Amino acid sequence: MFVALRDIRFAKGRFALMGAVVTLITTLVVFLYGLTGGLSSAASSAVAELPADRIVFGAPAGASATVSFSNSAVSPAQTSAFTGAPGIRSALPLGISMTRLTASEAAAAVSVLGAPAELLPPLRSGSAPADGQVAVGAATAATYHLAVGGPVRVGPLTLTVSGITEDRSYSHAASVWTGLATWERLSGQNQPTVLALVLSSGADLGALDAAQGTATVPLSDALSGINGYSAERASLQLIQGFLFAVSALVVGAFFTVWTVQRRPDIAVLKAVGASSGYLVRDALAQAAAVLLAGALLGGALGGVGGFFASASVPFALSPASVTVPVVAMVLLGLVGAALAVRRITSVDPLAALGANR
Repeated sequence: MFVALRDIRFAKGRFALMGAVVTLITTLVVFLYGLTGGLSSAASSAVAELPADRIVFGAPAGASATVSFSNSAVSPAQTSAFTGAPGIRSALPLGISMTRLTASEAAAAVSVLGAPAELLPPLRSGSAPADGQVAVGAATAATYHLAVGGPVRVGPLTLTVSGITEDRSYSHAASVWTGLATWERLSGQNQPTVLALVLSSGADLGALDAAQGTATVPLSDALSGINGYSAERASLQLIQGFLFAVSALVVGAFFTVWTVQRRPDIAVLKAVGASSGYLVRDALAQAAAVLLAGALLGGALGGVGGFFASASVPFALSPASVTVPVVAMVLLGLVGAALAVRRITSVDPLAALGANR
């Protein structure tokens, strides 16, 4: 990297500007990556964190089953068929609806999930809800000053808080948990929304779906059944993709211009014996140094900014939310730089000796 380091020292301003651009793009990508994870969690954590292997979707009479929580309803006959089927350890009914929670002279939209105790999030205090009771998330309890044993109005009913759970949410609304009978009174429905399956082995889910008119999908695929989940996630991922493409183009354009400006120097180096391979490796090492410095600084800024932003926006800060954008920026930047420094191999060393004059 002898030539690469001398170039960086010689043109400190240009390389600092390029590094600043990489830093800013990386910071933005880290923010978007964390925001994508945070919004996904806010839209789906109540479902994504269920202790289940498969989700069974039904449909009202006369309709075909689709992967949609808002259109699904599971009949007692379908519940019985899955409960008694070979290879299925348990088939637990789960009801999902939206309503309003009112407490301390304040109100908020919440998602109500009616489920047996096996599907509840981990309890921080209290117990699983019995009939006429509700378990609320820790953040909801703190915001509305709820305590175990106290009353809270959920929809048309006044219920007793039985426990405080880990925070979960569905469709960007905090989740509260009740028993299925209480959920039916709150929602006005008499059938659960879906079934949560825990499998053992040998379950023929395809045959069960064909016989019962249901649609059974893995837990991860069931998230697409939440209204707006797929569109929201795809939009943010598209923006991430454009930013990665822009970063590769910007880095490629910078090193293309830089290589053109260095053609006389490259010709002299080749004239005194430097091989094209050596010069290409040196140029790529130069690009890697700029990209690493800029991406690492951008990742650090994005991580720190995301830590503070998570207090007010749904931001998922994790090692992956910082590491993945940094690695992607470096790799895609190197691809752009590699396309740019190909010009080195076409430089004629005789040009340095005036043979083309």
